[in-house]
Amino acid sequence: MIIDTLKNADKYSGLHPLFAKAFDYINQKDLVNLEEGKFEIAEGLKLIVSNGNGKTKETSLEKFECHDANIDIQICVNGLETIAWKPREKCVIPNGEYNPEKDVRFFKDEPDMSFQLTNNQFAIFYPEDVHAPMIGNGEIKKLIFKVKI
Repeated sequence: MIIDTLKNADKYSGLHPLFAKAFDYINQKDLVNLEEGKFEIAEGLKLIVSNGNGKTKETSLEKFECHDANIDIQICVNGLETIAWKPREKCVIPNGEYNPEKDVRFFKDEPDMSFQLTNNQFAIFYPEDVHAPMIGNGEIKKLIFKVKI
C-alpha cells in the first residue's frame, strides 16, 4: 500500500505503465466537478467517480475487500475518509467466494489499522492490501482507478 498526496503522484508513475496515464488524466481535469459514473480511460484502466455519504466502520467492514486482477488508486477529492486496512496474508476468515466478474474477495477479519485521506490525498492498494473505504461522516467525493495487472 502507498499513501501520499497528488502533489507527489509523479513519483509513482514508474511502478506500473498505467499509473502514469491515471495521474496524467487527473492533472488534466477539474476533479471537484467530475461527474459521477464509470469511465474507461484506456485499455486496462477504468475510473469510478463516486460522491456519497460516509459509512460507519461496521458497515464498511461488511465489505472488507481485496482484488486479484486490479490495483486500486483511490483518491479523496473532497471530504474526510477513513480507510481500514490489513495485509491479505493475515486475513484468515473469508466472507464468501472470490467473484471473478467483479474482481473482489471479502474477509470478516478485523483490520490492523485505519488511516485518513482528505482533499487530494490518495492510496494505492495492491492485491495484498485488504481495505474497507468510505468510513466517515458527511459527504465524500472520491475517484477510484482500477488498474489491470
